Amino acid sequence: MTPAPPRTPRRAWLPVALTMFAIGWGANQFVSLLVAYRERSGFSVSTVDALVGAYALGLIPALLVLGPISDRRGRTPVLRAAALVSLAATAVLMIGDLWALYAGRLLAGLASGAAFAAGSAWVEELSTARWDPAAREGAGARRAAMSLTAGFCLGPVVAGLLAQWAPDPLVTAYLPHLVVVLAVLGPLWRAPETVDPARVSPAAGSPLARLRVRSASDPRFRRSVAPVAPWVFGAATVSIAVLPGLVTDTTAGWTVAFSALIAGVTLGTGFLVQPTARRIAAASPRRGVVCGLVAVVVGLGIAAAAAATTSPWLVAPAAVVLGTGYGCCLVSGLIQTQRIAAPGELAGLTAVYYALTYVGFAAPVLLALLAMLLPYWVLLLGAAALAALTLAVAVTAPREGALSAR
Repeated sequence: MTPAPPRTPRRAWLPVALTMFAIGWGANQFVSLLVAYRERSGFSVSTVDALVGAYALGLIPALLVLGPISDRRGRTPVLRAAALVSLAATAVLMIGDLWALYAGRLLAGLASGAAFAAGSAWVEELSTARWDPAAREGAGARRAAMSLTAGFCLGPVVAGLLAQWAPDPLVTAYLPHLVVVLAVLGPLWRAPETVDPARVSPAAGSPLARLRVRSASDPRFRRSVAPVAPWVFGAATVSIAVLPGLVTDTTAGWTVAFSALIAGVTLGTGFLVQPTARRIAAASPRRGVVCGLVAVVVGLGIAAAAAATTSPWLVAPAAVVLGTGYGCCLVSGLIQTQRIAAPGELAGLTAVYYALTYVGFAAPVLLALLAMLLPYWVLLLGAAALAALTLAVAVTAPREGALSAR
């Protein structure tokens, strides 16, 4: 099912990880431009929120369909197509009209959905002893998570800084992504395939039934992974999309740059903690979850204080702690997902996991709706309490030995 070639390219996983980095850049570059579109294009808050939602509209179906397809048809066609669609998405966004922004965000979601599940599974397979004898347990999850997080981090930072100070900012901000994607296409086309469709047993039933991921019903996944997954991007988006908007009165004149800075701090911290998070989660998945959710709870508490005082000086430490929670939860969830996935379902279950993490992208919209009834600091304290409840549920899940038993 996963044949080993006679010769394995050194660091065969790297072109795949770089492609995930490039697609992650394209997925997240739009985030730090939200303020710029409101200020310079006159879009309302509801319009900008809808543009964020268009991304999820493309991402989740692509995840759930193309992840299982890559388990059966191979990683290569899925990730190659994702890279080309990501390139096209940015080109469309540069047009700048509202229809183009909707289309570009939808295409970016499709590219991300195709890439994240198939790419994470591909990196994991190229990080096993069959392909990389020096790789340690959890190396694949760490490499996939770090490549995505690096793209998520650099995309909004570079785009935000260009949007603040470059000429023709809402065009110039997208140019670096085009360069990054074009640079990874050549190495990607030479990356070795890990799935031989001829050796994959054909699934019985209808086409819809063949997309079913049976591992998602595993009690270990339902109790230990699924409840924690929404906090991955829930923590990150509160820091990136909510907190900068609460302190705009004190960041006048550099609001776009401040948003880019907070995105960089949040995701940069998430990137830096992932090697440590991998070691913790590989030794004890339960401990990895605890570390991640404790950071989320504390970060949301600091965020509530920042909202109550409208202090940008509190937004920065909140971003560091929430970024830590993001990084720890992402890596521990990927490691557990890879341990639980049944043979032939690695990309499929990874797709389910990522789909659950993206539920967290609804946090800013939900908080904005509830803010009509309660102040943000109260809502953020409520979110901290909900994260603490999730922690209580997760630590009562089957113990580590059960999670690692295969």
